[in-house]
Amino acid sequence: MTEINGRAVGVRDVAALAGVSRQTVSRVLNEHPDVAEPTRERVLQAMGELGYRMNNAARALGTRRSRTLGVLASDALQFGPSRSIAAIEASARAAGYWVSAAFADADDAASVSSAVDHLVAQGVEGILVVAPHARTLRVLETVTAGVPIVTLHSAGHDARGVGVDQVAGARLAVGVLADAGHTRIAHLAGPADWLEAESRAEGFAAELAVRGLVPALTIAGDWTARAGYEAAPALRAAGATAVFAANDQMALGLLGALHAAGVAVPGEMSVVGFDDVPEAAFAWPRLTTVRQDFDELARRAVAAVIAGDAAASASAIVPELVVPELVVPELVVRDSVAAPPLR
Repeated sequence: MTEINGRAVGVRDVAALAGVSRQTVSRVLNEHPDVAEPTRERVLQAMGELGYRMNNAARALGTRRSRTLGVLASDALQFGPSRSIAAIEASARAAGYWVSAAFADADDAASVSSAVDHLVAQGVEGILVVAPHARTLRVLETVTAGVPIVTLHSAGHDARGVGVDQVAGARLAVGVLADAGHTRIAHLAGPADWLEAESRAEGFAAELAVRGLVPALTIAGDWTARAGYEAAPALRAAGATAVFAANDQMALGLLGALHAAGVAVPGEMSVVGFDDVPEAAFAWPRLTTVRQDFDELARRAVAAVIAGDAAASASAIVPELVVPELVVPELVVRDSVAAPPLR
């Protein structure tokens, strides 16, 4: 923070430069509605010129609000959850909120409950749960937090969920393969206990059914590149000419195995992934995939929980959340899909 005469810039300095009272500066800091817009702009300009930084702890004491959102997460090392957590922090900061994180073991109900209690004890004004597992949702149903809760990565399985349309994304992946002429399409699925893996498998089956096709093979993976690499022999033995991998890591592992076996991609087998990880654009061949907009997902989730908190503050109860529509995924066409080989 900038200093004046050896001390940190304070509210009185901002007030003096803006030509307003300290009470007016406080009202601007606390987003009070009874401040004229020209006055608000003058105060904000003074803050910028002086390099004033708000003390969140002091603000909480004055307003009895923490301006803090809680994030409860498990499996944070996976690409989707980790990207969502980073995007939540950025979206919350842009909205003027801090983020406090708690991590839980999805296999341990007590761990999930304890994480919620930990966040509530810190005075968070809402909780965003990165909840890729059904068992996490089951625990949340038994918890009374007293603040709005929004879940991410719950794949349409939770009424409080904000997510990407996983079924639609899987149908895009299968559709680009079928449109290229493939009829022997296999699915390298994610773990059975992940909600998004379940929804992507649902979309895979639905798109095949619409086109009058049956799966060439379905193999359950574990999201890792190793799983994709190890699935290659079975996929080839099943006569699949195309594979929809439920995430990019498995797709990249599959590409590596096919290359090692001398199988040309996309000449002999086409591959589509899901997520659009940064490495997908630099694989050989460059991977066709389905992109999830994690920044938009986080923005909608943060907005929903903040709106829920505002409604609760006005009514003294926690109301039903208004959950936005699912984020629409995008097919990213690159080089790993072509027509099937002639038999």
